[in-house]
Amino acid sequence: MKSEQDSIINYDLVYAHIVASIVLLAVVFLAGMLYSLQFLHLYPFPGIEFLSPGRVRTVHTNGAVYGFIVNGFTAALYWALPRLTGQRVMNEKYLGWFMFIALQGAVAATAIGILAGDSQAIPWGETPWYVDPFIVVWLLLALVQFTTPIYKLANKEPLYAANWYMIAGLVWIPMVYIMGNYVPVFFVPGIAGAAITGTWIHDAVGLYVTPIGWGLCYYFIPVILKKPVWSHALSLLGFWGLAFFYPLQGVHHYLWSPIPMYAQYAAVLSTIVLELAVVSVIVNFMMTLKGRAEALKESIPLRWIYVGIINYAITCFQCAIQVLLTTQKVIHYTDWVVGHAHLIMYGTFGFWIMGFISYLWPKVNHSETYSKALDEWAFWLLLLGMELMWVDLLAGGLIQGFTWWSLSPWMDSIRYSFPFWIGRTASGTLMSIGLCFYIYNFYKTGRKKTVSLIHAHEVGAGGGVR
Repeated sequence: MKSEQDSIINYDLVYAHIVASIVLLAVVFLAGMLYSLQFLHLYPFPGIEFLSPGRVRTVHTNGAVYGFIVNGFTAALYWALPRLTGQRVMNEKYLGWFMFIALQGAVAATAIGILAGDSQAIPWGETPWYVDPFIVVWLLLALVQFTTPIYKLANKEPLYAANWYMIAGLVWIPMVYIMGNYVPVFFVPGIAGAAITGTWIHDAVGLYVTPIGWGLCYYFIPVILKKPVWSHALSLLGFWGLAFFYPLQGVHHYLWSPIPMYAQYAAVLSTIVLELAVVSVIVNFMMTLKGRAEALKESIPLRWIYVGIINYAITCFQCAIQVLLTTQKVIHYTDWVVGHAHLIMYGTFGFWIMGFISYLWPKVNHSETYSKALDEWAFWLLLLGMELMWVDLLAGGLIQGFTWWSLSPWMDSIRYSFPFWIGRTASGTLMSIGLCFYIYNFYKTGRKKTVSLIHAHEVGAGGGVR
């Protein structure tokens, strides 16, 4: 029997987006593992242009964002926003299902277009030009779908901080997507276009993934802990810090480039200053946990979320160091940057989504998690693999950078990197095994619902189990 609060949530949409998120995460892992094999001379599709490593790698990154993350966040929004506002989203029956089908279609078209060689030369904006208009329309529909309940609530009472972050992410992302995917390609060529491209690289993360992720954490953490967030003031400090300083950071991807130095200095400064906002958010989450730390042992979803928060703190501290012009002389274009990207995109945002899904999946299936032991195995294998990959790539990146700085022959850096590339594939294998445990537990938990429904149907139809 659903409560009145549950009755305004479309369980089927939450269910569908969760399934899509997990399926596409498996595809992302597969693409990442395939890409890593080329560094070990073990790539299984040599000479096949459609499956060349560069294209598979781009499917890996784009699938992570548009497939795994957007589906995961959308599922969580369909759950959290009605509960935060007491209002339904704009339209579930038609718009909700149209958006679900359209999102999966856009992800598929992006993957096929990239493999066919139609990707744009924009980092994180490789989506083919003919897919971009459909993604923009989807983002605008998401804006209408999810801000409607917030708008209804805003006319009645003040908004909780989580709603602030969600509104911001939903409003910002259509604007920065248009800016990043159209302006450099069609209107502003050359180095000026590169500056805008750099802003897009960071704004995709900072003006959509970060505010939506923070907003959902501000919902799930108090709900799981059953206590209010520690400081509303700190939550707003984090919001305004994000709004003012994040949009200025993108040029730090192009330090020591022909982009004017004042723009590079501004990007470095804003990156460092943003750490104050990041610290305010992390302190708020940690102080909310104070007195309830034992919940980390009891709740796997909470553990995913808080490990993601710790990884977020590490990544942001690392970011403040690596944007320094002196540091960039060593680590630019090395595997250090790859390790940093993995820790933020999967070790932080991916872990948060794993936590949200671990919390929601039993609820939408009206059943208990199939196996706590499988949950534990999945958590520890994915955590261990992620941290090992990060350390491995950081160490390998430093070796590469100092080898280049010393003007040693190029092939020296390749030979020195090879053990670290073995380590990357090994840690990825560890993570893949953990994901298999997670998916099997995910499947069996959903299967329990299917079996119980069949049982109920048979009892109702025949008066007993047949």
